Amino acid sequence: MKEALKEKFKEAFQSVFPIALIVLALSATFAPLKSGTFVLFLIGVVMLVAGTAFFTLGADHSMLVIGQKVGSTLTKTKKVWLISFISFVIGFIVTMAEPDLQILADQVPAVDSEILIAAVSAGVGIFLTLAMLRIVFGISLSIILAVFYAAAFVLALVFVPSDFWALSFDSGGVTTGPVTVPFIMSLGVGVAAVRSGKKSGNDSFGLVALSSIGPILAVLILGIVYKVEGGAYEIAVNKVPDTTRNAFVHYGHGLGEYALEVGKALLPIIAFFVLFQLVTRAFHRRQLIRVIFGLLFTFVGLTVFLTGANVGFLPVGSQLGQTLAGLWGGWLLVPVGMLLGYFVVSAEPAVHVLNKQVERMSAGAVTASAMKKGLCIGVCAAIGFAMLRILLGFNVMWILLPGYAVALVLTIFTPKLFTGIAFDSGGVASGAMVSSFVLPMAIGACSVIAPAEIMTLAFGCVALVALAPLISIQLLGIHYRHKTATYKKNFLSEEDGIVEYEVD
Repeated sequence: MKEALKEKFKEAFQSVFPIALIVLALSATFAPLKSGTFVLFLIGVVMLVAGTAFFTLGADHSMLVIGQKVGSTLTKTKKVWLISFISFVIGFIVTMAEPDLQILADQVPAVDSEILIAAVSAGVGIFLTLAMLRIVFGISLSIILAVFYAAAFVLALVFVPSDFWALSFDSGGVTTGPVTVPFIMSLGVGVAAVRSGKKSGNDSFGLVALSSIGPILAVLILGIVYKVEGGAYEIAVNKVPDTTRNAFVHYGHGLGEYALEVGKALLPIIAFFVLFQLVTRAFHRRQLIRVIFGLLFTFVGLTVFLTGANVGFLPVGSQLGQTLAGLWGGWLLVPVGMLLGYFVVSAEPAVHVLNKQVERMSAGAVTASAMKKGLCIGVCAAIGFAMLRILLGFNVMWILLPGYAVALVLTIFTPKLFTGIAFDSGGVASGAMVSSFVLPMAIGACSVIAPAEIMTLAFGCVALVALAPLISIQLLGIHYRHKTATYKKNFLSEEDGIVEYEVD
């Protein structure tokens, strides 16, 4: 455990350190930070490293283990009604308490936050059920994705006001956050393991992807009822401490607040785990102890991470956006946004979980390093487009519509394993760091460039981040298929007589 934690700290430091260097360089040159904000940021960097390390270690020993056991046990029952009911309950209760969703809901003034959270949670519950049934019955993921994304765009373009488009696609990204992703992904692994067969590895991915569509459709339906006005958005004034002592007081309040939020987020999972264990007796004593310690590490890690992100990084993102928007017509936002985007995805706790899970399930064929590079390149481009959109003022659908069209066409040519991974990656990449650092930066920039259009221009950056990996990871899959086929042809055909090779 000690060596594992040491390795997690090393990975977390390597992920967060580049972001710290970029912000420090900007502070020393183009965008000087106020002393109080600077102190908050430095403390936040330390907390992000510690929080990510503890969270990833805890998730490995708790939520991933629980999810796999629940998924395999449910599938063994072969009772479709039970699988459907439990899947909906899990999706609903886990999403209700997802911290990223709480943050987004608090920033939407025109819709009651409780109604928004309930609608999004119901959307995740329904589509998690659909995702589980898809694995059980072996239905093609590509077909389901094409049908429901087409339905989402038709609903948006024909029936829903344009003010609601960005918010709906943002909702699809934030709901698959650090609490839901490890649990939902491991459910798929558990179900696929019981099904076994040639395509079981491919089927283990896709639950996060389908769970991201539900919130989009749910919020679009709300958009028919509610009307969001761009000018209705009120920018929150961040209180910046004037002394180092007050900075620590800020963090003290933040730790209490986010400990309560994380506790509420994990409580449904813990309650479900206790009930599951009482009914099935699936875990032995030693496994129970490991899971309990894993949940404790998860709680501590996620509390520390969210506190560092929201108390330390949120005001920095907002101030950077406002300052850069006032320089050279705001055009510095694009390269800075792209640079931050390349590294910020590495600091997402759920990304570490996804990358390791992908490497494990693909038996090393898709390495964590390759996944990381694909995600970094995709998110780099996404945030560049998000900042460009603020400067030029064009609608988010000009990117989302062709972007999803390209992503869906790529599913025809991409190995099935990579299709599931790519669409899962979209939900995972748009997590806590995007909500608490990139989105405030976009809002800060928009408050200077187009303050009346914050709801339509600033919102949407999460949606673009969620879109980018769909394309970049599938292109990685196509490259992988070509590279593997070439290797087989050049090195195995002469010796073993194998010429044709296809990655399923």
